[in-house]
Amino acid sequence: MVLRRVLFALLSSPRLVEKLSESRPIRVAARLTAAAITRGQLSARQAARGLGPRLLRLRDAFLGELKDGARAQGWPRPPGRGPGRGDRPGAAP
Repeated sequence: MVLRRVLFALLSSPRLVEKLSESRPIRVAARLTAAAITRGQLSARQAARGLGPRLLRLRDAFLGELKDGARAQGWPRPPGRGPGRGDRPGAAP
């Protein structure tokens, strides 16, 4: 608890934060962090590009199966067949 207060007090000082940001270890840590983030973003983009064609095939297969199943169930029903809105209580004729 005391350590937290001391760190907060130190980091609340703009002058100290500026001096720390100019120090070599902090600059190196910032450079390494930026490089790791950039590398991660590039890897994610490459992985997404590789997934694109597979996701399209999956979507097409899913839609095909969905349409086949709907047709097997007689869907979409032609107009005028089935109860529709008129059979519900309170519905306008």
